[in-house]
Amino acid sequence: MTSSKPSRSWSAVDLAAAAAVLLAAAGVIWSPKLSGAVAKATGALRPVTVSVDVRGVPTADPATLLRSAEAEGKVAIVIRNQPHGSVKLKRILPLERRLTIVTPEGKLVSAPDPNQKSFSTFDGRFVLEGEGRRSAGGVVFGNQTIKIGAPVELEGNNYRFNGTVTDLRFEAQ
Repeated sequence: MTSSKPSRSWSAVDLAAAAAVLLAAAGVIWSPKLSGAVAKATGALRPVTVSVDVRGVPTADPATLLRSAEAEGKVAIVIRNQPHGSVKLKRILPLERRLTIVTPEGKLVSAPDPNQKSFSTFDGRFVLEGEGRRSAGGVVFGNQTIKIGAPVELEGNNYRFNGTVTDLRFEAQ
């Protein structure tokens, strides 16, 4: 009696299933949350302070808006249309608009913009605290690389602002 085993050949369906399993495993290994957890565990994440300037936002009462935003103590941040989550709001610094003119004598004169109170616009610098890591392309903050000049969106309970990153600082450990 001869025993013959049928030979097993791989079909296109078998190969596609194997490729799907490999891609799923790679997605789990390189997922942003996992890489963030690994970075935190290895000490690569450090406290970072990010300043975001918001200019010329029309509002009925800028002072009340400033107080309510500070009272929340946190802000949701969106970087390149990708939600990062909430970060701590350290403080908001009101910014004053200034007008600069050249006099007939050739001197530069600067003065506060008198229209700022009449047209009630909000100008402020949001100082945020979070965790990030240094990379070759800038600072990785919320799995997105940001640099000075990068546009971001800040959102609270009763506002949504488009702003620009104006400062990035790692805190000393």
